[in-house]
Amino acid sequence: MATITSTGIGSGLDVNSIVTQLMALESRPLNILQQAKSGLDTKLSAIGTLQSRMSALRDASNTLTSVSLWNQTVANSANAAALKVSTSAGAAAGRYAVQVDKLASTQTLASTAFSGPGAVIGEGSLTIELGSWTGEPAPTGFTAKSGAAPVVVTIGPDDTSLEKIRDKINQSEAGVTATLINDASGTRLSLRSKETGAENAFRITASETVDDGNPATGLSAFAYTAMAASPMTRSQTAINAEATINGIPITSASNTLEGVADGLTLTLSQVTTSEVEVNVAPDTAAIQKSIETFVSAFNDVANYIRDQTKYNPDTKVGGTLQGDRLVVSLQAQLRAIVNQGSEASDTFERLTDIGISFTSTGTLSINSSRLTDALGNLPELRKVLAADGTDTASSGFIDRFKDFASSVLGAEGAFENRTASLKGQISLNQKSQESMERRLTQTEERLRRQYQALDTAMSSLSGTADYLTQQLTLIANTSSRG
Repeated sequence: MATITSTGIGSGLDVNSIVTQLMALESRPLNILQQAKSGLDTKLSAIGTLQSRMSALRDASNTLTSVSLWNQTVANSANAAALKVSTSAGAAAGRYAVQVDKLASTQTLASTAFSGPGAVIGEGSLTIELGSWTGEPAPTGFTAKSGAAPVVVTIGPDDTSLEKIRDKINQSEAGVTATLINDASGTRLSLRSKETGAENAFRITASETVDDGNPATGLSAFAYTAMAASPMTRSQTAINAEATINGIPITSASNTLEGVADGLTLTLSQVTTSEVEVNVAPDTAAIQKSIETFVSAFNDVANYIRDQTKYNPDTKVGGTLQGDRLVVSLQAQLRAIVNQGSEASDTFERLTDIGISFTSTGTLSINSSRLTDALGNLPELRKVLAADGTDTASSGFIDRFKDFASSVLGAEGAFENRTASLKGQISLNQKSQESMERRLTQTEERLRRQYQALDTAMSSLSGTADYLTQQLTLIANTSSRG
């Protein structure tokens, strides 16, 4: 009889233990499928990471071959305190001699002194009109600014204080800013045009509700014309900026001179007594940085491939992507592009000529001295890197990388095909697991029925044996007494 203990019924046969051990054997194929799926999932993730790094390489290649990078310029001024310079797309390299003769300014007026911000002035209106004075510094006329209509500022009975008049002017959008200035004599109303330039001067006409005939009191105290004596005093004249660029006179209402040359903007800060040299040159620093970014992106790809394909002699296990056909092909083609020559430039034939070469680990390194020399010959450097030739030989190296990366990353490229293949294998594996799990469930149910029936049968046999033993014992005892 079995000596295995049971949790309950029948002969004492441990059905659960027996079925569990048998199912462990039956489940081995499922375990193999699960391990295979885990490997496929890991490989799919690794391919995704490699794809991401190839995307970064493509982006770096796109930047390094872009027209905007090679046309990018940087500008500097020999006297940045007096003259700042900036460039935008389309700026041509060159040197400029700039002399600043006048800075653009605003018209500024100040009133006579009043007792304080709450001083009551009077009711009426102020008409403010933008324009330019003719005949400076002793104007003989006023020309209204084109497109700027006179603005009437109404001063009602609740607006008669100096500070309320200030607020009303500021709310009027008349093109001037009003402030209150305190000095030793009291509080003055200061008016200043919002924009610089001769055409942003302004005149003020006052109209009083009750006119006392005194031009120095009431709202008349804020009237102004440059052609005659006025209660308001002009402390600054609205004038245009004046400069010469390479001997050519330039006039501007603003101290920011835009478009004086293609893509060139000058910001004037001080009048100069001599010419200031402005130099606009290709932005070699940006190009060098883009080259370094490309090399870094290439090395990220190369290092990842090396790490994912190397064999570990201690564990005797290869990397996740060891032997993967996509990775093997990718590595070979990347190396081939680096090692090929180019006919795009008459000066540089190989990447090593500009300081880029392979290391012993399959990554790229930069020889700074050689690269600096190459940056001194931008036309030829641009050709060897970015030329879009009619064939491989006449194309630049980075243009080849761009085309190759775009190809393998494209909608029907190698990465999409490899990813689709792995996903297909994972899907098939999952279906196989589900099918096998159903069969295992059925097998377990069958085994339990069989062993439970066996347990019941063995229990019945055990009962019969006990009965026979009892009867034989009884007969033996009866015979011995006879």
